[in-house]
Amino acid sequence: MTSMHCALLLCLLTGAMSAQAAAPPADPRVAGTLTALRVDEAPQPQRSNARWQAPRKVLLLAQGNAALAAQATAFGAVAPGARIVIATDRTMATTEAVDADVIIGFNPSICDARILDGARELRWLVSLSAGVENCVGLPAVRAPGVLVTNMRGVDSPAIAEHAIALMLALAHGLDGFAADTARGHWGSDTGSALRMISVDGKTLLVSGLGGIGTEVARRAAALGMKVIATREGGGPVPAFVSYVGQPAELLTLAAQADVVVSAVPLTAATTGLYNKRFFDALPRGAMFINVARGASVVTNDLVQALSDGRVGSAGLDVTEPEPLPPGHPLWRAPRVLITPHISSRSDLPGDARWILAVENLRRYAAGERMLLVVDPQRGY
Repeated sequence: MTSMHCALLLCLLTGAMSAQAAAPPADPRVAGTLTALRVDEAPQPQRSNARWQAPRKVLLLAQGNAALAAQATAFGAVAPGARIVIATDRTMATTEAVDADVIIGFNPSICDARILDGARELRWLVSLSAGVENCVGLPAVRAPGVLVTNMRGVDSPAIAEHAIALMLALAHGLDGFAADTARGHWGSDTGSALRMISVDGKTLLVSGLGGIGTEVARRAAALGMKVIATREGGGPVPAFVSYVGQPAELLTLAAQADVVVSAVPLTAATTGLYNKRFFDALPRGAMFINVARGASVVTNDLVQALSDGRVGSAGLDVTEPEPLPPGHPLWRAPRVLITPHISSRSDLPGDARWILAVENLRRYAAGERMLLVVDPQRGY
């Protein structure tokens, strides 16, 4: 080997070692976050995607979202070859999306066709929300080789607590007593009229045993409930769940349930899933809780089921339509407790979302296995 070849080889090795040394390390909090939230990794490294390249331009859709804009430095640190651009309004976002290969934002901004239609270089769409049903049908997102990730599971503990709170509030008549409190009435008559329920020993059906559903099941089991569930596909059965069936078994399992909690993503298969046939399958007086998507419910069928007592009560963090307009019959249905799609809110600092977002960008820049990859065909 000539001295020139040796020098060239040394140069290449030195460059490779320098590049490796310059690669940003993972945040030490990542491992604990992945374990705590049971985050899944893609089976193949991103570099195996024919369209992958180290990011050149990362667009943050931060219209009115100071928390996202504040992460610009952290994103830049793990993708040192990329230009980080913060869009402060839709017009700027539309212009800057044209040559952005990575776009990061919350729903609904991240699923805005007016922004994505012109994103000719898009290779990775990063939803900082869990739901991406408005994204996966867009042509720009369905283009070959475009990666989509979301934040499923990040808010699961808070949402699960909200579902349990709705269940316990309705079980103990707190909806009626809240109304009495608002009008300054000592509600002994309310207490006599309301059917009080102890959840201990009752059966809870989790429809959709994903991240949220699993956390609901864990908490319900701790309250002494028997938990059954549906889940698409296979996988291990948690120790706190008695039985996991396929979605096709929903009506059979509904017939056994004192309480149903919906935690299904919104897909073509789950749109209108909870209809008259479903509500008729429930034991009379069963409780229905929805903390997932309003469009999974045929609202008129739920109103009728509540009115005739087939469904004893309903706790809804989501509705169809949403927001629920004044005067809608659902407002007047008996034993309904509605919260305005806020089940993910809590006093938790929300660090996990940013830890995962930054780690995923680090992995993408390095071509490694990605986290929380969405299957566009399944919609989640």
